Amino acid sequence: MGEIADPVQFKEEGNKHFQAGEIDKAIECYTKAIKSCKDKKALAVIYRNRSACFLKKVRIIYTLQAYIKPIIFLHEFNSMSIDVDAADIKALYRRCQALEKLGKLDMAFKDVQRCATLEPKNKTFLETLRRLGADIQQKLKTTFSTDSRVQNMFDILFSDESDKEKQEKAANNLIVLAREDAGAERIFQNNGVPLLVQLIDTGKPEMILAAIRTLSGMCTGHRARATAIIHTVGISKLCSIMAVDNEEIVLATANLFQCVYDSLSGGDKRNYGKEEALVLDSSKDLKDILLALLEMIASKKVSGHGRDQALNLLTKNVPRKDKKNTDNSKGLFTIDHGLKKILKVCGQVPDLPDQLPLTENTQLIASVLLNKLYDDMRCDPERDHFRDTCDEYIKSKFDPNDMDRNIHAINTLSGILQGPFDVGNVLAGRQGVMEMMVALCGSEREVDQLVAVEALIHASTKTSKASFFISNGVTLLKDMYKKTKNEKIKIRALVGLCKLGSAGGDDYSMRQFAEGSTEKLAKQCRKWLCNPTLDVRTRKWAVEGLAYLTNDADVKDDFVEDEAALRAMFELAKSKDKTILYAVACTLVNCTNSYDKKEIIPEMVQLAKFSKQHVPEQHPKDKKDFIERRVKRLLKAGVTSALAVMVKADNSILTDQTKEMLARVFLALAEDIKDRGTIVAQGGGRALLPLALEGTDKGKIKASHALAKIAAVSNPEIAFPAERIYEVVRPLVSLLNTERDGLENFEALLGLTNLAALNDKLRVKILKEKALPEIENYMFEEHDQIRQAATECMCNLVSCKEVQDRYLEDGNDKLKLLVLLCGEDDVQLQRAAAGALAMLTAAQKKLAVKITKVTGQWLEIIQRLCIHDNPEIQHRGLVTVFNMLDADEQLAKKLIECELLEILTYVAKLEDNPKKQDAINAARACLSRAMDTGLIKPFSN
Repeated sequence: MGEIADPVQFKEEGNKHFQAGEIDKAIECYTKAIKSCKDKKALAVIYRNRSACFLKKVRIIYTLQAYIKPIIFLHEFNSMSIDVDAADIKALYRRCQALEKLGKLDMAFKDVQRCATLEPKNKTFLETLRRLGADIQQKLKTTFSTDSRVQNMFDILFSDESDKEKQEKAANNLIVLAREDAGAERIFQNNGVPLLVQLIDTGKPEMILAAIRTLSGMCTGHRARATAIIHTVGISKLCSIMAVDNEEIVLATANLFQCVYDSLSGGDKRNYGKEEALVLDSSKDLKDILLALLEMIASKKVSGHGRDQALNLLTKNVPRKDKKNTDNSKGLFTIDHGLKKILKVCGQVPDLPDQLPLTENTQLIASVLLNKLYDDMRCDPERDHFRDTCDEYIKSKFDPNDMDRNIHAINTLSGILQGPFDVGNVLAGRQGVMEMMVALCGSEREVDQLVAVEALIHASTKTSKASFFISNGVTLLKDMYKKTKNEKIKIRALVGLCKLGSAGGDDYSMRQFAEGSTEKLAKQCRKWLCNPTLDVRTRKWAVEGLAYLTNDADVKDDFVEDEAALRAMFELAKSKDKTILYAVACTLVNCTNSYDKKEIIPEMVQLAKFSKQHVPEQHPKDKKDFIERRVKRLLKAGVTSALAVMVKADNSILTDQTKEMLARVFLALAEDIKDRGTIVAQGGGRALLPLALEGTDKGKIKASHALAKIAAVSNPEIAFPAERIYEVVRPLVSLLNTERDGLENFEALLGLTNLAALNDKLRVKILKEKALPEIENYMFEEHDQIRQAATECMCNLVSCKEVQDRYLEDGNDKLKLLVLLCGEDDVQLQRAAAGALAMLTAAQKKLAVKITKVTGQWLEIIQRLCIHDNPEIQHRGLVTVFNMLDADEQLAKKLIECELLEILTYVAKLEDNPKKQDAINAARACLSRAMDTGLIKPFSN
């Protein structure tokens, strides 16, 4: 026979669990009691107890997803309790709390109104009543004003009678409103999404743009609205909008896709409301978006700009951002469903009929995506699958009877060689591939020769693997260069020769070609580069050639002397064809010698010569004075403005490696202090910020160092206008690291000193970036200049309360170090330390007293400051004395009883002198203070 359920026993057990903090067990017991209880009054109490559990649970739950459910239960169970006993005031008030948390203010107000009626003197009820009333009024005011504005904007946009200017204003207002969560929610609640779809359907570009940008604002960081927008508008419709041949609309739609993807995947960390918890799993929507983008990249209905943005979205969202994350399922999914489609884009030959619409950048963006996907693979089987898929695709295109299919295959190989080179290198060695390249080189069709030569060039990218081409390809390329009359083929053949000729790098003894040959090739490249009648694509190849040939010091010296060629290259760098950026960056790195150089140890050189090993030789024109002269020529030709434009390129084209090269060039340009003003004037300061924050570790360090050089000697408010000045702090703090070299530490400290002198907001920013402990460490540095720079930086930071508190702490030698630094012989170091001491003792009287306890030498050091030859140091010492006199009566008496009184009297009696006036005035103030406290009396004859 089963145990009889006793509601009283269950209730008592529930009470025990509640008291013990075991909320879930208490809820379980109360639920059992409710099921078996027949007494209405007892039932009301049990319901109330269970609602108390849920209220307790709400208070201890932090995650949004877990937050909503207890609130809803709390509302429901209090309602059950009230149904049993309408006068249950506790249940009424708890339901009011639950309704308020659910955002139902009007219903919550009614409940607390009933509570206040039952207990009119209860202060809690009255305060809640007042607060909710005010909240409801504010909500109504906001809602009605916003709702009417939203409706008015849509009326203007749909009206045929509204003038264009009025419609543009309404569209812009709608976009601005959508960027604020309250405004976005009002648009959403007022049937905004269907109305925006109607705007899109008008087909008017300005209306489509306004609608897309408004949708972007509405879904940013809000999963619920993003889901609703995707389902209402439809992924296929968004793809069709992004497929149009209008770059502005395409970019806006790509941004909308990114906002949706971030909101659904959690990439946008902002939290916009309780509705988030009610949204179902987004994985299907995310997968549908990926599939739609993969369909777009191989569709003929998509414009070149649309294809670029589809590839960009895949590049940004598919590969793992953190390699520590082991989940690369998105990458594997993309390879299974879209790798062949990406390869199809790589293989397009624009000169042939029936090709996909492309821009100048499409195929390079596809190559970058291939590279990112390959890097995302976690193990050899995954990499093998990637390579086998590429191999299978290329093999399937080879056809002895269809030359168009063959050049598609070879062009696909070119795309792979520009992306995951190791995969392309393996495929280039497959049987029949090289033979096909050679056959295409000998074809009579121009397009065949162009594709083949470009493939040969890309195949020899890594000079360590170019031995096959050096031995077999040079003759072929030379023949093509000499025999062809077609400039397009001639220039590509020349680039191939340039590339192979640079296999020895900057090693003077490893020249591949005879003396003078590289100079002749470079001269021809410069000639093509300056020829405005040639198309941009052909002139781009001239820069590609120079990127390799400028490894030779004679070539780079001749190139920088040719200002017309330099300006032509800079103009190309500013053009829409961004595939040229890497070649321009390589050329500039070579011309400025800003690549990494191996340290030459004389003993090792002698040992290598003795053992008959190869020893790299430096070209005479790669010495410091030649490099400096080349930098001056580049600056004169306007290199900084070209770099500033290059930095703004899309991330899919401006790869981390390219960013690193640009950072290296900037650092080389900023080497001479006299040139830094020119760099700032041409926008170099602003251009360096993104390079210092994104890219390779080495690139970020180089860019940060260049920023430090500029910040150390320029007016930061001019070099980094408006809010950009605050972005400079983090890169400079990153250089305060023991792994960085001394020069980087020193110039970063100088830059931070300059910034800290400007305002409190910058000083707080420096402290927030956790620079203070590092600056303190450098104050102990043995290197005089680094120690001085750190002390100067601290001098500018001591006005911050946080810094003062660190000096007030017991158990450290910070104040002692500052006092001892005041006694050093280095004038600049003394000046900085004395300034910091004067400011600290002025701000904190306790520190003025603490000085006497940190070292026995304190009085001697203070006296030396007060009689210093440097008026600035003397003034700072006397200010410190005044602060000590003002801080403590016993300390003041001790100071006046020693030799310090004579020093003060002597300085105070000096005749007024503009150079020493600050010090004289400070001494007089000290004596006045001593008289005020009765320590000394005025002398009278």
